[in-house]
Amino acid sequence: MSGELFDDDVTGVPVAEAFELETAKEYARAALNRAKANARARGFYPGKQAPSRFTEPQVSGARAGGRDPKPLSATLGALLVQRGWNQDVAVGGVIGRWPEIVGKDISQHCTAESFENSILVVRAHSTAWATQLKFLSPEIMRTISAEVGDGVVQEIRVLGPDSPKFTRGKYSVKGRGARDTWG
Repeated sequence: MSGELFDDDVTGVPVAEAFELETAKEYARAALNRAKANARARGFYPGKQAPSRFTEPQVSGARAGGRDPKPLSATLGALLVQRGWNQDVAVGGVIGRWPEIVGKDISQHCTAESFENSILVVRAHSTAWATQLKFLSPEIMRTISAEVGDGVVQEIRVLGPDSPKFTRGKYSVKGRGARDTWG
């Protein structure tokens, strides 16, 4: 047993003898050579770094490559498409550019409040303008479709002005309450 490798077999035959090798060092060299042959068969070579699945191959030269810096707009555009945010950002642009889209006169009398589930909510400053906006909503829809894309905004919901609330203070009357405040 001095320096010899033994198999797990009950026979007690040294591994070196089973593979017809003289020493354990030769057995290790043979195992290494088999591993290298298997690696070469799979396309890997000693000293060559394995290609990564996550990086692009490094190319340098006069042509544009995958490692070259990209403009911020291209990177953000790819991120928006990848995450599915491009529709929400486009509608956010409509809300932010509301005076440009509907015009200065109309934007002075209404504001775009929110966008959820393809419904754009617009609040008018008076009931007369709320009625006017309901009549103008097909034209506004066409303008928004040209700006954002077809089918992004499917409905424009026009709300009237906010009315004052009479439920201030710690004590308030439930139900209709006293109606002597507004003649």
